Amino acid sequence: MARLARCDFLPARGYQELALERGPASTLSPMQTRFAGMTDTGLLREHNEDSFVLLPEYGIVAVADGMGGHRSGDVASQLAISTLSDFFSVVVGHDGTWPFPADPNLSEEENYVVTSLRLANRRIFDRSLRTMADFGMGTTIVAAMFTMTADKVTVGHVGDSRCYRIRGADILQMTRDHSLISDARHMAPWMTDEEVSQLPPNVITRALGIREDVMVDLLTEETQLGDVYVLCSDGLSGMVTDEQIHETVTKAPSLDEASKSLIDRANFYGGTDNITAVLVRIEEGDAPPVARK
Repeated sequence: MARLARCDFLPARGYQELALERGPASTLSPMQTRFAGMTDTGLLREHNEDSFVLLPEYGIVAVADGMGGHRSGDVASQLAISTLSDFFSVVVGHDGTWPFPADPNLSEEENYVVTSLRLANRRIFDRSLRTMADFGMGTTIVAAMFTMTADKVTVGHVGDSRCYRIRGADILQMTRDHSLISDARHMAPWMTDEEVSQLPPNVITRALGIREDVMVDLLTEETQLGDVYVLCSDGLSGMVTDEQIHETVTKAPSLDEASKSLIDRANFYGGTDNITAVLVRIEEGDAPPVARK
């Protein structure tokens, strides 16, 4: 298991982990964020199409789960993650939300999240048109951006990669899957469980790279000290129940151990897909001030 001191882009090969601390924006801030992440190929897949990124200097984390023929799934997920990394390192704090206009109805973090995901979508879509091998490739993605004072988080997602919030004895799924089954339950609540069960599983209704532009679902909420946010691909959420995710995270002595334990548990139950888990914990702020670049 490789241990890294810093990462801008993790291309997802075997176990990888990273724990980074991000200090408050001012000495008055009582909270800060701690990040950790890990990915694994699983037991049945030949290669890993998941990718993730941790950017503590910008307070953002993301998980992407690629899909497509041959190896284009990992191309799509890596392109999504590298685009986010490039966007935040080059654009944020300099050119705002280029190349898309800022939405005055959204907060700074919401604009950044939406713009970065739309830009990633455009790059994947353009790439998919260049060669037949990449045609039709796409990726799901979930991203979370925290304010410098760690008092708020904005979650943006496309597809069925998820974000959970663990707060005390509760676990909440903050995202709604963009899948055929989830859409049916949401838009056709009159359908019975038996009717829903007859729908084809694992059909994604929204993803990056499928069309020239994409709709990003957004949710912003205030954080609390001790909150843990879990971002994951469906290789974890499809094998491990919400209750088991809560139990695993709360019992682990550290975020690194929690990430590893979540992946181990998904593999124990079959490991039928690539597995990625990224965790963010809201902690007391004791680090020196760090300004967003």
